[in-house]
Amino acid sequence: MAGEDPITMLTAYDATTAELVEASGVDVILVGDSLGNAVLGHDSTLPVTMDQMVSHTGAVVRGTDEALVVADLPFLSIGADRGDSIEHAGRLLKEAGANAVKIESGPHTVELTERLVDLGIPVMAHLGLTPQHINRLGYARQGTSQEAAEEIRDLARAHEEAGAFSLVLEHVPANLAATVTDDLSIPTIGIGAGPDCDGQVLVVDDAVGLTESAPPFAEAFGDVREAYADALDDYVGAVEDGSFPADDHSHVADDLDLE
Repeated sequence: MAGEDPITMLTAYDATTAELVEASGVDVILVGDSLGNAVLGHDSTLPVTMDQMVSHTGAVVRGTDEALVVADLPFLSIGADRGDSIEHAGRLLKEAGANAVKIESGPHTVELTERLVDLGIPVMAHLGLTPQHINRLGYARQGTSQEAAEEIRDLARAHEEAGAFSLVLEHVPANLAATVTDDLSIPTIGIGAGPDCDGQVLVVDDAVGLTESAPPFAEAFGDVREAYADALDDYVGAVEDGSFPADDHSHVADDLDLE
């Protein structure tokens, strides 16, 4: 799809959301380790475990039929030991049913990407802002110096050569993302990386307006948070004033003798 129709990608963490996302026509569903922030109440992605990723990925797979499901490999699930890294990636396909894995990439993931691809595990690479490196990088825009930009370009080419089928570019200058997109034959997916990538991805909570405070590069295309709050208020009010449950919500068994 590189250079053709724009690729659409959103996160999902449960079957119901995945079903709605797929019905909208989204091409790729990412089960991101952003579930740490969006679902589990953490202030970063670091606490997310492999078991949690397997569980949530399985739920998303069960809620979809057509979309490509990509699952994140969480913090410290790769890199420490090659065998463990392969096993963790394999779990997301074998146990959870994902179609591919995403790796927050760097010089240390080039050989791993090649090995996973050789074993039949498709890999989506991820460069720029990599949230698992928050303690080293923070959440600042990446690739803003000439040296940093060239490193991202070099790593993008290296991961393409290693067999990655696509590349997420997060929170990098738009002109850098455009250059990387031109450099590669595989598609780039941008998030806070300007309009010239082959596709775009957002956290679904940000896209629908459920997040209270979204990042500056996101846009809310709805106001689900307000609608959610209004519905909950209406429920509480209906129970308190006795209008729920109404006769329509109840069943009376006439043949019961309860006197």
